[in-house]
Amino acid sequence: MAGMACAFFLYAASGLVAPGWAVALLLLVWALLLVVACVWWTPHPKRLPFVAGFAIVLWFAAVSAGGAWLGWTA
Repeated sequence: MAGMACAFFLYAASGLVAPGWAVALLLLVWALLLVVACVWWTPHPKRLPFVAGFAIVLWFAAVSAGGAWLGWTA
């Protein structure tokens, strides 16, 4: 869960490089991943670091793609 908290700061700070609609969409994706992490907390605790890692990789891919294809700039 600490990894998801770290990922939240990346998603929340995306407003520096992404438009508002993209930040809202990214935060929605983060919230869905947080729900997955909460559901897996007890039955599959060893999967939680992978969810957090996936969240960080997904954020990087989304921001990079937005910068390359949609012209997002800081």
